Amino acid sequence: MSKQSWKPGNMLYPVPAVLVSCRDKNGNDNVLTVAWAGTICSDPAMLSISVRKERHSYPMIKESGEFVVNLTTKDLVKATDYCGVKSGRDEDKFETAHLTKGEAVKVNAPIVMESPVNIECVVKQVLELGSHDMFIAEVVNVQVSEEYMDEKGAFHLEDTELVAYSHGRYYELGNMLGTFGYSVKKQADKVRNA
Repeated sequence: MSKQSWKPGNMLYPVPAVLVSCRDKNGNDNVLTVAWAGTICSDPAMLSISVRKERHSYPMIKESGEFVVNLTTKDLVKATDYCGVKSGRDEDKFETAHLTKGEAVKVNAPIVMESPVNIECVVKQVLELGSHDMFIAEVVNVQVSEEYMDEKGAFHLEDTELVAYSHGRYYELGNMLGTFGYSVKKQADKVRNA
């Protein structure tokens, strides 16, 4: 097996493609696409998004200190792409992308109703990194679509047809390959049964 060396670059792909919704201090709403988002802590629940300073949403998030991460699906992929290439300076992207605006519960920001999961966030720190600034935020509430709940109250994220992004392309997430700990489950079962 041979390898090539490339110049340093962002090769940590695929990544989630999410819609981030926000509101400025005057009550103006916007939604933008972010491909650089991630989990950073479980207790307290925290995540990060990285946004370019020149993006219309950047000062909205910086001033308000709040935003919502809306997970995207196969049905939302066209709107997700649209919200990544068009600017809220020029149009209401909720309207032109045919997204239904709802309200967050704990933050002053809109949510995307079509999204199966809406993660409400409060900014705790902003790291100026270069091309992007990273907003480190605490998750203060999560809304989930009831259509993915079963009769026992379990949420089935695997039924939502989530989307990932890699090098300019969107992909629907595929089949489950295993569950946490499956690689040692048979071994652990054998030890328990011995």
